[in-house]
Amino acid sequence: MAQKAERRKKQLLKAAFQAAFEHGYESVTLQDIADEAGVSKGVINYYFQNKADVFVQLFSWLTAKIYEKEAASVENKSTAVEKLEAYINQVFISPEENKAFYRVYLDFLTQIKHDARYQEINQQFYENCWSLGRTIIHQGQKEGAFYVEDVEQSAITLRCMIDGSLIQWLMQEDDDLHGYYRHLCWDAILRILKA
Repeated sequence: MAQKAERRKKQLLKAAFQAAFEHGYESVTLQDIADEAGVSKGVINYYFQNKADVFVQLFSWLTAKIYEKEAASVENKSTAVEKLEAYINQVFISPEENKAFYRVYLDFLTQIKHDARYQEINQQFYENCWSLGRTIIHQGQKEGAFYVEDVEQSAITLRCMIDGSLIQWLMQEDDDLHGYYRHLCWDAILRILKA
């Protein structure tokens, strides 16, 4: 029974993500989510308290899932440079997935001022990302591949380069530039870590 409820909740969260992508956070309604999921609005109300609760849980689930994929992408790689490349490749997963995530994510960030839960979730997501970056950088230092004075600052900079590159790509409205921005990001990060 619990597994069925968990599957239904994931179905609703995926529908909420798609509805937010199509309508934007401010415009999306519980009915939009229900329509996307192919269920009655009452089903949404059974699993969630209100629209804010849906999106807090979506934001938490989504950022945790993304981090899990990013962490898993580096597990089987040997060297720090291989791990870094796998990480960048996982983040730059595809134009379609990056576009969907960043449009919804940027919309979520506008809600931080209205609900501290969004800020907590976002902070945890970045703590996870920075931890992954620190691990890769520490290994790169031990291998003699990376030369940085401040690992913490470099881990934060690494994620700044990733998100900044993807947001700039998103603003270009050109899927064909996705690989170009991935390459720019990769080169910039290597220059920082090998300085």
